[in-house]
Amino acid sequence: MKRKIILDLAVTLDGFIEGKHGEVDWCIMDSEMGFNHFLNQIDTILYGRKSYDLWGQFTPELEHADSEREFWELVHSKEKYVFSRTQKGTDNKAKFINDSILEKVNELKNKPGKDIWLYGGASLITTFINLGLVDEFRLSVHPVVLGEGKPLFVDIKQRLNLKLVTTRTFSSGVVQLFYHFDGN
Repeated sequence: MKRKIILDLAVTLDGFIEGKHGEVDWCIMDSEMGFNHFLNQIDTILYGRKSYDLWGQFTPELEHADSEREFWELVHSKEKYVFSRTQKGTDNKAKFINDSILEKVNELKNKPGKDIWLYGGASLITTFINLGLVDEFRLSVHPVVLGEGKPLFVDIKQRLNLKLVTTRTFSSGVVQLFYHFDGN
C-alpha cells in the first residue's frame, strides 16, 4: 500500500498558521492530543527550507518538560527531506530536493515505510496541494483569533473536495479535523 502524505498543522480559528511576526505562542501542546502517537505513524518529515532552518534541528532548553524533549527526540529520529531552490546535497540530518518535486515525492510514497508528515511552510504546502500530493489533512483548530498573520491556504489553484473522516475535541478547546482528499 502506498504511503500517505499527511498535512498535520495547528491553525487558528481565523485560519492562520503563524502570527504577524511568526509567533506560534498560541499553539497548545496538549498531551491529551497524543502527538507522539502521530509521530509513531510516520517515519519521514518534509520541510521547506525556512521551516527546516527554524525547526529542523530545534532542541528544547534543559528546563523544558520531559514530554517536550521526548517529542523533539521523536521528531529528530525521522528521515528528513528539505525542499529548497538554493540549498543542495545532504547534510547529516536531511536530504535536499531542488526540482522534479512530483516525481521525487511519488518515488518516496512508493517506497516501503510508514506515512509521511508534510510539516510546511506555507509555500511548500501550497505546492503540494496544487500538485495533488496531500492525501490527508489533519488540522488542529485552536481557540484563538489572531486577526492577521500567515494564512493556512494561499494561491490554491483549484477546488479541493475533502471528505471528513473524524473529529476529536479536547479539554483545551482544540478541535482536530481529519479529512481525506478524494482526488476530485
